[in-house]
Amino acid sequence: MRKYFRNLFEDISLWREGWFHYIERKLKRWGSGFESQKNIIVDILMARRGMYQRPFLTISLGILLIAGVMSAPIIANAYPGGVKNQLAQFTPSSAVATSLDFSDYGIQTQVSQKPRDQVISYTVEKGDTLSTVADKFGISTDTIRWANNLRTDDLAIGDTLKIPPVSGIVYKVQEGDTVQSVAKKYKTDAQKIVNFPFNDFADLETFALNVGQTLIVPDGVPPAAPAIAFTAPSFLTTPMGTGRLLWPTNGAITQYPIWYHMAFDIANPSGPGVMVADNGIVIASEYSRFGYGNNVIIDHGGGLSTLYGHMAEYYVKAGDRVSRGQVIGRMGSTGRSTGTHLHFETRVNGVPVNPSQFFK
Repeated sequence: MRKYFRNLFEDISLWREGWFHYIERKLKRWGSGFESQKNIIVDILMARRGMYQRPFLTISLGILLIAGVMSAPIIANAYPGGVKNQLAQFTPSSAVATSLDFSDYGIQTQVSQKPRDQVISYTVEKGDTLSTVADKFGISTDTIRWANNLRTDDLAIGDTLKIPPVSGIVYKVQEGDTVQSVAKKYKTDAQKIVNFPFNDFADLETFALNVGQTLIVPDGVPPAAPAIAFTAPSFLTTPMGTGRLLWPTNGAITQYPIWYHMAFDIANPSGPGVMVADNGIVIASEYSRFGYGNNVIIDHGGGLSTLYGHMAEYYVKAGDRVSRGQVIGRMGSTGRSTGTHLHFETRVNGVPVNPSQFFK
């Protein structure tokens, strides 16, 4: 009998061990497959950027809600009578009415600064003017005029205005339209249309458009209107001394930093070299198909790093030490790009910030 139970125990152990190795192999195989495909997933997410924010939050909240409903009976059974006993002990006579002055605690209501991905409607209130409404939403007054076909600046209480997410044009794509043709029509740069994170495309490689889709054209102006004039930052013409970033290349600025694109786009069809803005260590040099293309990230210490994107090629690798002014690559049009330019980005502790402050 002992021998029988010993053999049975050994069989169970072998069975359990066999299942363990089987599951382990399956998990390793799945993990290897995921590792080989994750870069594609990451590239697609980068290409769509903020577009998946809303469905992701909705799905996450749905999962939490389902988990809460399913776990409620289990918790109730684990603590029988717990809630009832507590409610029985609570009587109106035991309640103490208190008055809280929240100003003592520094509590304030703040308006959400969540990026807007589409045109919204706004009802004109008492005291509103075209300029105050424009300031409220951080766009130009001309943008509101164009979106609403306003012939005068007079507003009446109760009027409904269409408010685009950024300064520019809201355009309905027609047959034969391309990113380049729309940009040319509305006197802006095609890269600005591509950079807007909530613009979608039928093909992420060619940036083909779907007929009938709504396209946001940042900084666009109607054909009959004068182009929006920008004043170049003063640091472009002032000498740069020690402790300030070096301007990384030669070319025209086609896009300035904005909330959805916190970087400078510097274009030059001749594809000049790209220089390091300051001394540092290369922490990444890689290719992202639908994102920055060929890009290099350099750590300058103190939490500051710079990113150089869309290059045709780069000449450094992770771990290399680089010096201020050293050429690390050549301007190109790789990744999410419509033409030869450099995407120059500065980050503080990994978060993109306006580069202008580092050139003053």
